[in-house]
Amino acid sequence: MSADSVEAQASFKENQKLNFPLLSDPDHKTIQEFGAWQEKHFMGKTSMGIVRSSFLIGKDGKIEEVWPLVKAKGHPSEILQRLAKSSR
Repeated sequence: MSADSVEAQASFKENQKLNFPLLSDPDHKTIQEFGAWQEKHFMGKTSMGIVRSSFLIGKDGKIEEVWPLVKAKGHPSEILQRLAKSSR
């Protein structure tokens, strides 16, 4: 989920040739509910923003696992390993 607009998400999806839906939350309502809208500190400045996090949501709609404060590098393989475990 991103705070980007629906239009920006559609453009990103097309450019990246993604085959799954992307979620847009420009008002941060759902992002806040998931605890991913937090105070951030960068170069001596404080601002509110999205803290990169991942949530594994099962077929029943329940959250099965949460990865807070993730780094983009290496995280996709961590998710794939977890998904491989749950499909056994």
